[in-house]
Amino acid sequence: MADRQTGRVRVRVPATTTNLGPGFDCIGMALALYNEVALEAEAEAFRIEIEGEGRGQLPEDASNLVYRAAAWVYEAAGRALPPLRVALVNRVPVGRGLGSSAAALVGGLVGANALLGNPFSPEALLARAVEWEGHPDNVIPALVGGWTVACMEGGLPRYLRLEMPEGWRVVAAVPLEETSTRAARRALPASVPFEDAAFNVGRTALLVASLLTGRYEYLPVATQDRLHQPYRQALNPAMEPAIRAAREAGAPGACLSGSGSTVIALARERPEAIASAMACALAEKGFWCRTWVLEPAREGASVREGG
Repeated sequence: MADRQTGRVRVRVPATTTNLGPGFDCIGMALALYNEVALEAEAEAFRIEIEGEGRGQLPEDASNLVYRAAAWVYEAAGRALPPLRVALVNRVPVGRGLGSSAAALVGGLVGANALLGNPFSPEALLARAVEWEGHPDNVIPALVGGWTVACMEGGLPRYLRLEMPEGWRVVAAVPLEETSTRAARRALPASVPFEDAAFNVGRTALLVASLLTGRYEYLPVATQDRLHQPYRQALNPAMEPAIRAAREAGAPGACLSGSGSTVIALARERPEAIASAMACALAEKGFWCRTWVLEPAREGASVREGG
């Protein structure tokens, strides 16, 4: 919540993983790994402080995405932007396909909106976030939590929020190497063969149906992809060995997280063993990574007490 006495607010925003294999730009999931964004209005002077992931890498001036998002809220509300102190505690790695930019964007929008007494509805913030990002798959679960299926209609996002079934974990193998989102977008072709489009449509439908009905035996097929992963392989050389190791260790599904470089596996049993198998397989190929076993996050961006 915002502290009206001091003009302070703190927002917690989850990491996100997207696509889940075939659901390119339309499926996303919030993960229980959080960035914290603290905003203080009427500070003595403008200042940005960064702890954790991205420290020394992310800008600490007015080009910082959190600050730019907050500034937009003030401008759109017709309010003068005061000196802001922005304090970031980042746990989501930068450039690894886990939604660090979406977390920054949503944190700045939600935090500034709370400071001003919430002049904008969540739907208005969501529309602005999607417009800014260019696609809905990361920002929607970052804002609302759960796992989401989305599309764009008339320039506006249309989505359904769903709950991941109990017992699932997301195993993330996070290589040291980053993947540029812009480069990953440029790697995609302008068109794809009809049979590849049909391949992904069927598997996206099967993925959603499998998770909703509990028919998890279909996940090995339902997490396959032909629209983006083959074209991003050169940018993500750790992808194939990590996916193969996860599947051999018993993961029902494994895929690139977003545009990479992280590879995720869906697991109900032995997630730590799957994480170990992925790390060992990558080490054998000369790739070093961190591994996390994460729960799906039910809660999206939330305004919390204190600054």
